[in-house]
Amino acid sequence: MEKINVQTPSGKLGVLIVGLNGAVSSTFIAGTYAVRKNLSKPIGSVTQMATIRLGQRNENRFPKIKDVVPLSGLDQIVFGGWDIQDENVYDSIVRAEVLQHRDFEPLRAELMKLRPMKAVFDQDYVKRLHGTHVKTGATKWDLMEQLRKDIRDFKAANQCERLVMIWCGSTEIFLPMGEIHSDLAKFEQAMKDNHADIAPSMIYAYAALAEKIPYINGAPNLTVDMPAMLQYADKQNVPVCGKDFKTGQTMMKTVLAPMFKTRMLGLSGWFSTNILGNRDGEVLDDPGSFKTKEESKLSVIDTILQPELYPELYDDIYHKVRINYYPPRKDEKEAWDNIDIFGWMGYPMQLKINFLCRDSILAAPLCLDLVLLADLAQRCGFKGIQHWLSFYFKSPMHEMNQHPEHDLFIQSVKMKNTLRMIINEKPIDFLDETIDLFR
Repeated sequence: MEKINVQTPSGKLGVLIVGLNGAVSSTFIAGTYAVRKNLSKPIGSVTQMATIRLGQRNENRFPKIKDVVPLSGLDQIVFGGWDIQDENVYDSIVRAEVLQHRDFEPLRAELMKLRPMKAVFDQDYVKRLHGTHVKTGATKWDLMEQLRKDIRDFKAANQCERLVMIWCGSTEIFLPMGEIHSDLAKFEQAMKDNHADIAPSMIYAYAALAEKIPYINGAPNLTVDMPAMLQYADKQNVPVCGKDFKTGQTMMKTVLAPMFKTRMLGLSGWFSTNILGNRDGEVLDDPGSFKTKEESKLSVIDTILQPELYPELYDDIYHKVRINYYPPRKDEKEAWDNIDIFGWMGYPMQLKINFLCRDSILAAPLCLDLVLLADLAQRCGFKGIQHWLSFYFKSPMHEMNQHPEHDLFIQSVKMKNTLRMIINEKPIDFLDETIDLFR
């Protein structure tokens, strides 16, 4: 196994967030500050709380990931970013009503200092939002150049050694992949021509790659998962990953569907519905944005169950997803799943799940893990799609001729094995227990 030379995580790590004042972003920022001040625990963060087995089981080496993997420390992080509303992050937290005052009031001074840069925004791509703090430019190329300047200015002003960009903005309308997305030169010309199939998220992603910054796509938008962007990421030696943070209902699907398949239980139907009252719920109330989210959510089951290999069990599944905007719930999403399965001799059974989750509370630790791991990938010299980070996404990025891996537990093994390789430890294949049978 070739040793990976990992650059030391020295200096400050700038975390540039698209959608700085959103519920997810502000919860992520406040939680990071709270952990830094020992006011809270990083619950939900794999990088901060999980252990990793090293060597054979009888060696009993189970250190915490953060103690053996060369990650940037939380005290090295400097936050910045863009938003369509000009308000400080403290006021955004108050407005979002995710956190209680007792949890963010001790952070008031730091949170009030954080204000967004003007965003690249076009309401044609997010119908339910109205931006007042937005950039203007003659072309989308001009807007991209303004973002590049923002990035350079932020890095200099905050004396950052490295940067990572993460999209925590809203879901854009569904855009199918077209000719302009197939080639880097065509994509660049399309930006200069103000082509309608160039969405704001793509402009941010291109700017990040131009500045050689890892890009994380936390929404289901078509952004870096296209040949043009992957060509550019390869050219610039930059890691990219996405898409769509895997938090509530879909996380449950990536746990339950593998269980059905592993036990060879059949599936007749899976009906999923949600109510959500935050800004994400309002955006998804628009059919165009919902279509993008629906594509992300629907892809999970078929990919895991492989109906082409098991037609008797999974060839005729009725799968439906609904998201309903319900303002009284705010960030406290409620999801219902009715699952019709069948077993021995075709006898039917049902599972019913009612998940009352907190959207931003589940997403915030994912953001922390992803920015630290994307920075690690950059320091390892990795580039292009980071398959090992599929663990965090509903629709993991993959090459055009491959199927994504959706099984949460396989994804976890892949991620931890990559971390083992980074620290020059052998990947775990669990064969040591099997070999013991022949001794």
